[in-house]
Amino acid sequence: MKQVLTIAGSDSSGGAGIQADLKTFAALGTYGMSVITAVTAQNTQGVHRIEEISRETVKAQIDAVFSDIRVDAVKIGMVYSVGVIEQIAASLRQWGAGNIVVDPVMAAKSGHRLLRPDAIKALTEQLFPLAAVITPNLPEAGILLGTEVGGEEEMEPAAARLFRLGPRGVLLKGGHLAGPASDLFYDGVKYYRFSCRRIENKNTHGTGCTLSAAIAAYLALGLEPAIAVAKAKDYLTGAIEHGFTLGKGVGPLQHFYKKFTQPGS
Repeated sequence: MKQVLTIAGSDSSGGAGIQADLKTFAALGTYGMSVITAVTAQNTQGVHRIEEISRETVKAQIDAVFSDIRVDAVKIGMVYSVGVIEQIAASLRQWGAGNIVVDPVMAAKSGHRLLRPDAIKALTEQLFPLAAVITPNLPEAGILLGTEVGGEEEMEPAAARLFRLGPRGVLLKGGHLAGPASDLFYDGVKYYRFSCRRIENKNTHGTGCTLSAAIAAYLALGLEPAIAVAKAKDYLTGAIEHGFTLGKGVGPLQHFYKKFTQPGS
């Protein structure tokens, strides 16, 4: 069995973050492990409190996993501060980690900030060069590039600029655009468009976490990045379609809506 590590924040409602990542790994037939960077108090209506884990404890978690267990891929989500980002980068370089997917989580859907403004530069300089794939949405891409990315015609130039920040692949998510859900993947040579019908379902809590976790799982299973992205998007579409109402706000995805099948089966 392939083994995938998530480095991210905890979601007490179970819909996003570490919890969503572990459910995704399991649904795709991989074994999930976790390094918790922050504990959040949140539910379907929003984030109420964040407490960051110390960089020393983040380091200890990473060392504990890598010193004992083979890691076939890594997904990085909420990292919050400069110190934690620097520690994650140093530890992953030390252990020679590969198949790294970075989801530049900046804010929750409720608007609560999940990355300090002074940590954006550290994110791009420390983690992006380690990444096989980064997965920003359009607002996040705008912040990273210092200019708004507001239309589909702007996605290719934006992806190219993001690629120059060091990752080996960029998945620019177009979910904020009207019409079909259209994403763009760029590997430095070719642009790939992934489009599907937009599903009218409000229960979309954890979509970004789930997509990046699925890409990491498929990379661990041996797929090339473009194929991993395509299969991850298919998985996310099904999870959204089967999302369910939980609590009073935006509900979670459904991670176990079908039996897992190995790639190509």
